[in-house]
Amino acid sequence: MIHIPKAEYTRRRKALMAQMEPNSIAILPAAAVAIRNRDVEHVYRQDSDFQYLSGFPEPEAVIVLMPGRQHGEYVLFCRERNAERELWDGLRAGTEGAIREFGADDAFPITDIDDILPGLIEGRDRVYSAMGSNAEFDRHLMEWINVIRSKAHLGAQPPNEFVALDHLLHDMRLYKSAAEVKVMREAARISCAAHVRAMQASRAGLYEFSLEAELDYEFRKGGAKMPAYGSIVASGRNSCILHYQQNDAVLKDGDLVLIDAGCEIDCYASDITRTWPVSGKFSAEQKAIYEIVLASQEAAFAEIAPNKHWNQAHEATVQVITAGLVKLGLLQGDVDELIASEAYKAFYMHRAGHWLGMDVHDVGEYKVGGEWRVLEVGMALTVEPGIYISPDNQTVAKKWRGIGVRIEDDVVVTKQGCEILTGGVPKAVAEIEALMASAR
Repeated sequence: MIHIPKAEYTRRRKALMAQMEPNSIAILPAAAVAIRNRDVEHVYRQDSDFQYLSGFPEPEAVIVLMPGRQHGEYVLFCRERNAERELWDGLRAGTEGAIREFGADDAFPITDIDDILPGLIEGRDRVYSAMGSNAEFDRHLMEWINVIRSKAHLGAQPPNEFVALDHLLHDMRLYKSAAEVKVMREAARISCAAHVRAMQASRAGLYEFSLEAELDYEFRKGGAKMPAYGSIVASGRNSCILHYQQNDAVLKDGDLVLIDAGCEIDCYASDITRTWPVSGKFSAEQKAIYEIVLASQEAAFAEIAPNKHWNQAHEATVQVITAGLVKLGLLQGDVDELIASEAYKAFYMHRAGHWLGMDVHDVGEYKVGGEWRVLEVGMALTVEPGIYISPDNQTVAKKWRGIGVRIEDDVVVTKQGCEILTGGVPKAVAEIEALMASAR
């Protein structure tokens, strides 16, 4: 499997510490174990910021970064080895493994954090933490600070500044390294294979969950532990529900099916949407809508390059979709006026994409100083225009109602423009129909 190399985690920690104020400390907890029901746990998934800095996959852990600390700048608190617990729950790195395998300069048992951490914080002027994202940990942090404050009369120096870590860390995460792009390509490759498999399996009489099962099989076979988000398999009128997740309707001849799904590799997400006819042949109306969406996506790709701003791709999709809807008679009037009045939003109500990375809707500001962010090399995003004609829309002819189409690909900004990571799934009408015909 492709993974982020250990040296990259070291580089990230150093880059973060280089941005921190002198004589400061950063403290970040691992994700908590989530209970599914009673004593059954959800599959564990590490907090993205914690993973980004450490690659450490276990719960009950805390990262501490202290620029300039003589005895080592990176301290990791984690669970100790425990033969009995490991028999039930799997191997643990322990403090020795934290140093040997995960690059910590120093490691301590998590059970000793109350005794050790106040001493590490004491004398530091500023504390960086993920304030507000973990209420329980925020409470612990205040308890440790209060331990120091209680000894102020003995000369202990509590910190006088608390700063959210998000701004520094999330700006770093916005720019993908070569190693990150490599992992994202692998997630995309597996997800592409899953969409192709679902396309080939599609036929009337199956259920939406039948196609979801094909996706899950391909994800797991490719080495992905889990989908990057809840898969959307929406056929017929369900394709007009943006975040549909019931996935239990019967696939019917003559309907479209919209699948929005992607897997996660080493905590990096892929995110693909394809729309195709259940039985392998687009109707004239379905094809007309589909080709507008596809043309709008191509127009968006042309607007993704260094020095172009974030919103240009979206504006390109709005232009093409509005003009296309006017041509089909689904909107009436002047294209520019319809765009100005946002009339297109009755059919295209979301934006053309979002940042992509360790979170499927990844971190990073879309505006800087009130202006749309300028794209730079290494930024990763989705491009996902769509047209959705509600089955209850009485303003359009009946033949258009219930058609929902979205096409989504993942791209990385390059020096020349953008690299499409998810090109491995057909999306031209003729290509989709040929692939589905060959599977019958």
